[in-house]
Amino acid sequence: MAKSAAISLRHRLQDLLGGALLEGLRPLPYRWRIPMLGWLGAHVIGPVAGLRARVRENLDLIAPDLPQAERDRMARQVPGNMARTMAEIFSGAEFVAHANRSEVDGTGLAALRTAHAKGQPVILVTGHLGNYDAARALLLAQGFKVAGFYMPMRNPAFNARYVAAISRIGTPVFERGRNGLAAMLRFLRKGGMVGLVADHYMAHGELLDFMGQPARTALSAAEMALKYDALLVPVYGIRQPDGLNFRVRIEDPIPHSDPVTMTKALNASLEALVRQNMDQWMWTHRRWKKNQPVGGT
Repeated sequence: MAKSAAISLRHRLQDLLGGALLEGLRPLPYRWRIPMLGWLGAHVIGPVAGLRARVRENLDLIAPDLPQAERDRMARQVPGNMARTMAEIFSGAEFVAHANRSEVDGTGLAALRTAHAKGQPVILVTGHLGNYDAARALLLAQGFKVAGFYMPMRNPAFNARYVAAISRIGTPVFERGRNGLAAMLRFLRKGGMVGLVADHYMAHGELLDFMGQPARTALSAAEMALKYDALLVPVYGIRQPDGLNFRVRIEDPIPHSDPVTMTKALNASLEALVRQNMDQWMWTHRRWKKNQPVGGT
């Protein structure tokens, strides 16, 4: 009982602090607020929360030859980008306005328009790169029916605040879980587009290569695409040098084949962009834990 109360108190305190930073600073102009929260992420939240150590741990595995100066820069920049992303998501219409004026590259937008006109389902797959909600915001603003599918946060108090924020960008949004999955599939079958962030560690996922190391990866996006005859399209919101605007990349649909082959193609797509924008990916994820086959050494 005491442990439960302590955890509940910690959640409330974390929620109050997060709300103060993300919503209490809303009166500040967007062009000042986002960089300010990025600076706090890089120089205060990152060190205090141990995020810099996680970045370095993953770089030891994936890029051991990276020069020390670059490792130090990434240990600062990655938490900074994470803080900017959260601040943008909590900025609602202001963020949508920035996302909607993004340059669009890649050659997949025409395929989305064709699918939308035909009522064909589409699964949009992204990763924790740049701002993962920028593509959803852009496509919603252009009239596409796009739902979000999110992983609930461990802090239930802050999760409620987060869901309200992503809902201000656009609805519907579905929570990963039994009920949310059922609702999302109904939406998809009616010709909707669903956005998934697919670079989470999944305990029972398939061991597939990502950045040169095996990583447990869900096959579910590819499996749904095959089952519901949906396009499987990689999309990304790459932060631009000014720190406020984005380049939204929409790639060609992944050809239908089998779930493993299709998921490998998704991993390869994300890896290519991570290597081009190393400090924009969320290197704090424990993406490669338990990366041995069952019974392996």
